[in-house]
Amino acid sequence: MRCLACVILVALACEAASGQLERRGPEFEVASVKPSQPPTGGPFRVGTSGGPGSKDPTLWACENFSLSNLITMAYGIAHYQLSGPDWLGASMFDVTARVPEGATRDQFKLMLQNLLAERFKLTVHHESKDLPVYELAIAKGGPKLKESVEDVAPKDDTTDAAPSRPPTPAPPKLGKDGYPELAPGRAGMIGMGDRARWYEPKATMERLRSFLAAQLGKPITDATGLQGKYDISLYWCFGGGTRAAPPEESASPAAPEIESEPTLTVAVQEQLGLRLIPKKGPVDVLVVDHAEKVPTQN
Repeated sequence: MRCLACVILVALACEAASGQLERRGPEFEVASVKPSQPPTGGPFRVGTSGGPGSKDPTLWACENFSLSNLITMAYGIAHYQLSGPDWLGASMFDVTARVPEGATRDQFKLMLQNLLAERFKLTVHHESKDLPVYELAIAKGGPKLKESVEDVAPKDDTTDAAPSRPPTPAPPKLGKDGYPELAPGRAGMIGMGDRARWYEPKATMERLRSFLAAQLGKPITDATGLQGKYDISLYWCFGGGTRAAPPEESASPAAPEIESEPTLTVAVQEQLGLRLIPKKGPVDVLVVDHAEKVPTQN
């Protein structure tokens, strides 16, 4: 009877262990987590490279990522959806991981979740909280958006001209309006000091909503009803302030009077004819129950 009981206990233990491994899901083949080098005052890189969907799908790396950055990436959430202690964003880490061949992006997220649970002893749970949110709506007077024009297909060129080398991007400079300019033909966001500009052609309201939510750190719902694609150009000052005169006018005795700088919410209304209406609403939040400040050894 004792032998039979032992066999049953061993079988149950194996079944439990198997269930735990099954619940744990996919894992990196090998991974290294190290504290980032302390900043020296010079430039340093913050970002990721490789992983599923990239040119190097089996090797993923990140530099100078905080634990909060890693958690939001692993769970596919925005930073405003993460609730935890302030120190989650204090220390920076470099992570290198070997990804199994053929892994999908969703599997990659599970691998990163498992890595955080193993190295940082991270435990989390989801809950709904009423938080400040914005509703994106059309302002009085209507939208001031420029609808995108479809590109005309280029004519066939039978000449065997050598491919031209793309020009080196010029260093950023301030435009006549006192805000940084993007190089001709380039899209994206550029900032200098406390001023920023964003330009994106063929942007939908979903793209605008997503961009504004990331910049403002709050959820945004789209109530505009606009379904088209637009060439969106937007400039603003972080926090608002005073506008410096354009470079060519700064030395002129007849320079215009200094005006108030637009915050992002003001810029959206003045330049796009849209409103960001503050409200409160339920937001799915990932709550950190436990995490270690120092990861376990590799």
